[in-house]
Order: sequence, then structure tokens, then C-alpha cells
Amino acid sequence: MTGSARRRTGDSRYGERVPLVAAAVCPHPPLLVPEVAGSAAPELDDLRTACDTAVRRLLAADPDRVVLLGTGPVTGPIRPPATGSLQPWGVDLDVPLVPGQPDRGAVLPLSLTIGAWLLARQDERPPLTAAPAQTAPGHTAPDSAAPAHTAPVSAVQVAADAGLAELAALADQVSAAGDRVALLVLGDGSACRGEKSPGYDDPRALPYDQRVAGALADVDLDVLLGLDPVVSAELKAAGRAPWQVLASAARAAGGGWRGELLHDAAPYGVAYFVASWERV
Repeated sequence: MTGSARRRTGDSRYGERVPLVAAAVCPHPPLLVPEVAGSAAPELDDLRTACDTAVRRLLAADPDRVVLLGTGPVTGPIRPPATGSLQPWGVDLDVPLVPGQPDRGAVLPLSLTIGAWLLARQDERPPLTAAPAQTAPGHTAPDSAAPAHTAPVSAVQVAADAGLAELAALADQVSAAGDRVALLVLGDGSACRGEKSPGYDDPRALPYDQRVAGALADVDLDVLLGLDPVVSAELKAAGRAPWQVLASAARAAGGGWRGELLHDAAPYGVAYFVASWERV
């Protein structure tokens, strides 16, 4: 499923200063990393391609800071050095927040570990020469450009049960991270899409995920901010809090936004969305 829309998000409280210039939304399953997926890695090739496209567009916005945002045990910043590990998923692989950092530093939660891996992956991939093209419904071919990744990187974790006031305050902190902030938001949708899903089957899951997918495609901030924390927790939707921080930051930045949903699937009973938001 793909989609795009333009939506005015209101006047910026920052006047001429517009901190948030772009955003990418990606999921954070450990299986996104081929070394973890093993022989099943090809099953998520389309998802990796969509994530690559979203992150490359994020970097193409020429930010002066890239902020990774995902769920963690508490709410607050994680400053480099920091390192995530995929050892709990059977692979002896460390993922530093910043490549070449002097030591391991703080511990990254899974969401930010995958975010750091996605970001570092762009530095390792060669430039593409073929023009981007739409493949099958729900999947997008990678962009042709591979922008150099030079902006400093920081990370912010948000507790899964954080309320709207806490999330709005966090959005203000994220926006204050630089004059041109790009936000890489990590979060999964519901985990209740079928009897074999982690949360078993819940009839509310599909309508919930459809609302989220539409909101990400249309930059519908009201829908994202209106996601119910209790229902989201019951559906095991890890992305609720990060998506609401993104929505608050976009509303604070104001102006017009264009969204595109690059991927929408639930291959293992967990909804995975990839979206790209750009200013217009």
C-alpha cells in the first residue's frame, strides 16, 4: 500500500525558525538485520528497501542534526557514546550510535539499535544509478541518490506508557536539537494480526493499523495524536508514543507537509509501516 498527501499542520510557534525539516518512520524488528534473520532474510527484502528509501530521503533534506526516536524503558535523551547489541537475538553484533565512537557508553534499546543500524547502512551502501521505480503494491524501489551522511546523530527514547503532555514536552526538546532537525522514528504497529501473532488475534488490530497507515500517508496529525494509549498497549503497538512525538514536533514546526507511505504489511502478525515526511 502506498499513499501521499499534502496537509497544512498549522502555524509554527517558532516563527521563521522551522526545526523539523523531514521525518522517516520505520519499524524495528530484529529480523530487519539480515544476520539475525538468517535464511529468512529475503522475506523482508522489500521492507529493507523501503526503509533505505525513507532514510535516504531523510538525509537528502540536509539536516544539521539527525535524531533517532524510539521506545525504551524511560523517557529522555541518550547521548553518544552509546551502543546497542543484537546478542539477545542470537547474533554477536554491536551497533554503535555513532560509528567510530571511543567506547560502548550507554545501552541503546532495541528500537534505537535498529535505527542506528539503518542509518549506518546508508554509509555502507554504494550509490544507485537506476531511476527509482514503483514495484509491487505496498513496496517502493530505492531512491537513486545516496546522500553523504555527515550530520551529527543523537538519540531519544520514550517510555511506552508516556502521556500526551510528556510527549509534547519531548517533542519540544527534539525540535530544539538544531535549526534543521531530521527525525528517524522507530515503531511497530499492532502485534495482534492473526492467531500466530505475538499478541494472538484481536479484531481491533486491523482497523487500528489502517488508521495509522492512513495518518502516516496523509500526515494526519490529529489521528496520530488521538491514538488511545490503553488500546495501543493492548494491541502491543510499540510505535504509539514515538508517532505522537513526531506528530507534536510536526505541528510545532507548522507549514505544509507531504507524506508517503512506502510500506504497509504484517508478515508475522506485526504491522510494519515505512513512511517519509517532507516539507512542502
